Amino acid sequence: MPSFQEVCDALIIALADEIISEEEFVVLFAQYKPQNPEFPYWTYDGFDFENLDPQECKAEFRFEKHDLPILKQSLRIPDRFVCPQGTVCSGMESLCILLKRLNYPCRYLDMIHSFGRPVPELCMITNTVLDWVYTTHGYRLTSWNQPFLSRECLESYAIAIARKGAPLRNCFGFVDGTVRQICRPGKNQRVVYNGHKRVHALKFQAVALPNGIVANLFGPVEGRRHDAGMLKDSSVLAALQQVAYNPAGDVLCIYGDPAYPLRPQLMCPYKVGDVQVLTPQIRAFNKAMSEVRVSVEWLFGDISNYFKFIDYKKNLKIHLSAVGKQYLVSALMRNILTCFYGNMTSDYFDIAPPTVDEYLS
Repeated sequence: MPSFQEVCDALIIALADEIISEEEFVVLFAQYKPQNPEFPYWTYDGFDFENLDPQECKAEFRFEKHDLPILKQSLRIPDRFVCPQGTVCSGMESLCILLKRLNYPCRYLDMIHSFGRPVPELCMITNTVLDWVYTTHGYRLTSWNQPFLSRECLESYAIAIARKGAPLRNCFGFVDGTVRQICRPGKNQRVVYNGHKRVHALKFQAVALPNGIVANLFGPVEGRRHDAGMLKDSSVLAALQQVAYNPAGDVLCIYGDPAYPLRPQLMCPYKVGDVQVLTPQIRAFNKAMSEVRVSVEWLFGDISNYFKFIDYKKNLKIHLSAVGKQYLVSALMRNILTCFYGNMTSDYFDIAPPTVDEYLS
């Protein structure tokens, strides 16, 4: 599809050659004129990474200035991105545009002064890089074949959780679902309506590790789905049957809330239907496991606190933007931030996250 500038040049030539009249020129020009206002982006300097202030860099992109080149190299960001309509952007600038967009619910208009580009270019660059990161590194949130998920690592996670007072000695992580509010869609509203929270939403399921890493993230699914239904669709239990063992071959498990079924690789609290009486010992077990399981909620909070764009529901419109990809890429970036700087979960369990090279190897 030709750009507006190409159409404009063609109309001017046609008018000069008297192929069309002045009245036809005005009508055609108005028809093809962009709907977005033309902001004076040319008055701002372009992106200059070398002259960025370190404090501004941390506030705008969430990463320290000296860590951004390491991030670019570890993610294997190409030297440049070429958008479908031909816009060219360097790898570092493209990465910073994506981080700036996810960092806070800002408009593309608010990014003009930082990058000196028009709104359509900023939008296309953001979507291009978002798709590239999701396609290239999305498997890190779905595959169990990771260095930090080896049998030795899983055993160390179980030891760290038990050290904090967990009665289960073979629990290496926690599973839970999260409801992410979205803008009310124009069609099929009931599909994404969550009756429990009374919001329109998409849902995700995460398996959290005590080192502060989201080991597995499944979604998005429609907001009305139950956590047990997500568990079945995610095939997490089938995967755990293959990998959830310590070096001695003993079964390890994850721990979830009462919504989940009881399996060898999945433990949950005692419920009234499971036993005749909730004895003091049973209540103490439930309480102790609940105190360590809250770490999965911390990780969900970390993702939305560090990348607040995904928490602004008015701009999360399905069919108009890649809402699911935005959350998944934000979770991936939160994992990378944890590798660089740690987080509350890794500090609480006193177990270091993997290095950036280990996570992105």
